Amino acid sequence: MKLSLRHLLPVSVAGLLQATAAFATNPLIMDQFTADPTARVFEGKVYVYPSHDIKAPPQYKGRPNWFVMEDYHVFSSENLTDWTDHGVILKQTDVQWADPTAYSMWAPDSVFKDGKYYFYFPAIAKSGGFRIGVAIADRPYGPFKPEATYIEGVKGIDPAVLIDKDGTAYLYYSLEKLFVAKLKPNMLEIDGEPAVFDNLPKKGLQEGPFVFERNGIYYLTYPHVENKTERLEYATSSSPMGPFKWAGVILDEAQSGCWTVHHSILDYKGQSYLFYHDKDLSPAFDKNRAIRADKLFFNADGTIRKVIPTLRGVGLVEAKSEIQIDRYSATSDAGVAVSFLDESNPHAGWKTTFSAAKSWVRFNEVDFGQGGQKSIQVRARAVGGGALEIRLDKQDGPVLGRVEVGQGSDWRTASVVAKNIPAGVHDLIVTQAGAEAVEVDWVSFR
Repeated sequence: MKLSLRHLLPVSVAGLLQATAAFATNPLIMDQFTADPTARVFEGKVYVYPSHDIKAPPQYKGRPNWFVMEDYHVFSSENLTDWTDHGVILKQTDVQWADPTAYSMWAPDSVFKDGKYYFYFPAIAKSGGFRIGVAIADRPYGPFKPEATYIEGVKGIDPAVLIDKDGTAYLYYSLEKLFVAKLKPNMLEIDGEPAVFDNLPKKGLQEGPFVFERNGIYYLTYPHVENKTERLEYATSSSPMGPFKWAGVILDEAQSGCWTVHHSILDYKGQSYLFYHDKDLSPAFDKNRAIRADKLFFNADGTIRKVIPTLRGVGLVEAKSEIQIDRYSATSDAGVAVSFLDESNPHAGWKTTFSAAKSWVRFNEVDFGQGGQKSIQVRARAVGGGALEIRLDKQDGPVLGRVEVGQGSDWRTASVVAKNIPAGVHDLIVTQAGAEAVEVDWVSFR
């Protein structure tokens, strides 16, 4: 069961730092809605700066069934498995120039320069229209102090900043089209007039630019509505200000039908990652989103391979943890279904239902450490009684144990002695071993 660990912390600690309901699987954050993730490496950790979707409060008077966002959190991790919520770093009522009733704190970014962390964010100004502001801090998690005014000469959303190899900073943003402006060394003003990227495909909305440099190639990546919903595309150039030439698609339209996709791309410990969002925690309403991460790969010529979105995500899972097999890596063609544990509370996570003999799921990259775990525990229920077989690495791999799930409608933790648990990182195969349907919350090795 995916519950927040913050309830296990002393009150005085939880108010400052939260080990949030976050996992090695997708979505990354479980105890709140998150979207538009910008991931950066600061102080040897990955920091993710997302926007924060909330359900509309009674005082909200804006557009119905729309994005409602009043503040920002930041999350950090050293292993992409365990995430720390550093709490609210900025809220709309902190910003002198922003309309405190607009609830429009959309996609942000953060960069480090000359000993300071600069946090760029959009908001609707009291004078009307979206503007981009800056808040500054000494540490990546704040406290951030917003500047008294927005960046003059810039109107739009989705700020993203590239600091080039020579130290020059560039601000990218969108307002139906994509724009770039050089920043002055103070990181608070633009140097010259903004330029528009007008040689990209003309059809459909373009927004959410994220730009990075790799091996002398500048990549402009962005969501684009080519058909019905946004997909991620990219263009390349030899200059941070372009012109950029369209190069391909990074991520297809979401199968879930989520209308938006906003993203960032990060290199960390020798691997590239795509951070993005979907509507995992709110299938019926795509204005309450959840951030994800998947591995991203480049071809030898610098082109980007299309990312295939997964439930499994990118973090290594310890065998002793409650392994959420509903975030599977692969599954049998039939007989497996995933649904919420509690339809009234999606944040509690999911369950896996095995409904056909020999139906199975694969869960990749479980870390058994030195091995030798003594038991397999499974939280499950089976109205008619049932059984599960746990194998290693492949469908006909070594059997680690067969777990009998007692008859009944209540959830219970069944346990069996484990056989020859190996050391190292392995995949799990969980298979329905009998004729009766079995629902599974988690599997663990103790």
